[in-house]
Amino acid sequence: MIFHPLSEGSFTIDQTKEFVPFDTERDQLQERPTGSLLVEIQPFVVKTATDLLLLDTGLGFSVDGELQIHRNLRALGYAPEEVTKVLLSHLHKDHAGGIAYGEGADRKLSFPQATYYLSAQELQFAFEKGMPSYPADELQILVDHTQVRFVSDGDRIDGSIQVMHSGGHCPHHQVFLIREGEQVLFFGGDEAPQLQQMKHRFVAKYDHDGKKAQQLRQQWWEQGAKEHWTILFYHDIRQPHWSC
Repeated sequence: MIFHPLSEGSFTIDQTKEFVPFDTERDQLQERPTGSLLVEIQPFVVKTATDLLLLDTGLGFSVDGELQIHRNLRALGYAPEEVTKVLLSHLHKDHAGGIAYGEGADRKLSFPQATYYLSAQELQFAFEKGMPSYPADELQILVDHTQVRFVSDGDRIDGSIQVMHSGGHCPHHQVFLIREGEQVLFFGGDEAPQLQQMKHRFVAKYDHDGKKAQQLRQQWWEQGAKEHWTILFYHDIRQPHWSC
């Protein structure tokens, strides 16, 4: 497998849930509101023998009228139409903002040839909770769409992608193990967001169940070391992946 982070840049986020661009060379974190977190936003594209996978979809920002995630893919030599599967860990706006583009009746899925895999319970929860975390109006396109497949704990997608319900960051969060030959990729979304959180016993206040998320990170870190996983980090500004 070949994989690449599709970085959309660094941002700070505080209790308002607004993502504010952050220049790591010029900006000072202490000048942002108290408690601001510094994160990278980076979906991943994974090329397997049979698929072009996209792991989460970023913020959905546009640059000069083009979706940033489309631009990032094209810079690597891939067309958005080549993506065959979109795996969604959860539907917070920084992970699901790029699922579609356009307004109203003109709104279309960003990856027209892809099957989107997500949790039905997470979609329902997104509609119940709404903003500022969930862009419910933007997610409406996923309801009854022919390109959507709902998956749950223990499901396997085409035999090689294992779905695991985790439920630490939000109640219906899920993670993915992707296997091809001897290679194993692990994508933990917001429950394995940064390398340092995997290495240290870190309980995040912003998680639905911080203790559960911390225990899962420890479990995955130990299992990954035994099975030689490569772990992909969605929010790490320095280390997008780590080979155990």
